[in-house]
Amino acid sequence: MKHCIKCNMPDTRPGSVFNEAGVCQACLNYEDRKNIDWDARKTELRALCDQYRRTDGEYDCIIPVSGGKDSHMLVYRMKVEMGMNPLLVTVADPFTKTEAGTKNLENLRETFNCDHYLFSLSQDLFRRATRLAFEKHGEPLQFVEAAIYAVPFKLAQKLRIPIVVFGEDSSYLYGSAKAERIYANEAIMAIFDKIDVGSWLAEGFSRAEVNAIVPPTGAELADFQPNVLFMSYFVPWSSIHNLQIAKRHGFRGVHGEWDREGYADDFEQIDSLAYIIHLWLKYPKFGFQRPSDILSRRVREGLVSLDDAKVLMKNDHMIDQRALDDFCHFCGYSAKEFWDVVERFWNPEIFEKHDGVWTIKASFYES
Repeated sequence: MKHCIKCNMPDTRPGSVFNEAGVCQACLNYEDRKNIDWDARKTELRALCDQYRRTDGEYDCIIPVSGGKDSHMLVYRMKVEMGMNPLLVTVADPFTKTEAGTKNLENLRETFNCDHYLFSLSQDLFRRATRLAFEKHGEPLQFVEAAIYAVPFKLAQKLRIPIVVFGEDSSYLYGSAKAERIYANEAIMAIFDKIDVGSWLAEGFSRAEVNAIVPPTGAELADFQPNVLFMSYFVPWSSIHNLQIAKRHGFRGVHGEWDREGYADDFEQIDSLAYIIHLWLKYPKFGFQRPSDILSRRVREGLVSLDDAKVLMKNDHMIDQRALDDFCHFCGYSAKEFWDVVERFWNPEIFEKHDGVWTIKASFYES
C-alpha cells in the first residue's frame, strides 16, 4: 500500500492519482491555491451574481443545504455578501436528528431570512432503498445522495431559477481531478450519468417512487438549464474557516450532546445519527473512512501535523454505537444482521481475519 507523503491519504481511495514523488493529486491541487488570485475569483462571482440577480423579488439562486457549517457559509456568501435572494433546498433523511442539527437548520432559515424547501422521501421508500443499496453495494445512502443533487437542480429548472450553488468540488479538492471550472454543469451531468434509474426499477421500485433521482431529459435541458457553481472555485475552501463564519451566525456543534466514537471533532456531519454509518462503510472496502478524509485536509491546511494525523487515522476502525443503533433500528436489522452484510465487503487485500474478526494488515500503514 502507498500513502501520500504529505497528507497520508492511501492509494486505495477510488481514483487516486500520485505523482512520481508520492504526492496525491489533492495535495498538488491544494499547493496550486497559492497561485490563484482569490480577489479576482471573488470579482468573478460578483459579476455572475450581477448578471443573474433579480430585483423583482423572485428567487435568483438555489442553495442545497443540510444546515451544517458549510451551508451557513454558502448562504452568508450569497445572501449577505452578494445580495442574492436564495431558495434553500434540503433533501432530508428520516434518521434520528441531533438537537444541534435541528436547531442549525432552523437557524439557517431564520438568521438569513430565507425561504426553505424541505424535500422528504417516504420513509417506506427510504428504508427499502437504503436496505437494498447497503446489502448490494455497501452504500446505504446511494439513493438519497443521488436525490441531493437531482432535486435542487430539477427544482431550479422547473422554477427557472438561473443558478444552483453547491459547496466544494470534491473531485478537485479531495480526488483526482486536475482542473476546475467556473461553471460546473459538466460535473453535475457526470453525476446524473451515474444514476442508474433502470437498476432501481429492476429491483421492483415503481417509476413513481424514483422521481427524486430521475435526471432531467435532453428536451428539458434544451428548454432551460440552470448554471451550477461550486463555491470552492471562488473562495479558498476551508472547513475551519467555514466553521468560524457559521459560528458567528448561530451555528452550533454537538459538544455535550454526542461524543462520537472515532471522531476528533464535534462539527462535521452532525445532522443525523445514522448518516455516518454510510461514511464508515468505506473502511472495510478501502481501509479508511471519514476521519481520515478530514485529517488529510487538516494536514494540508497546516492545522494538524502529519505524525499526529497518522496516529489518529488508525482510529478509522471505530464505529459509533449510537449511529449504528439508529441505523439498525430504522432499517430493521439486528446487530448480527448488520455485521453479516458488512462481512461481504471486507477487502482481503487490506484486511485479514483472525478468530472471526477482520483486522487491517500491518502493511497497510507502510508507505
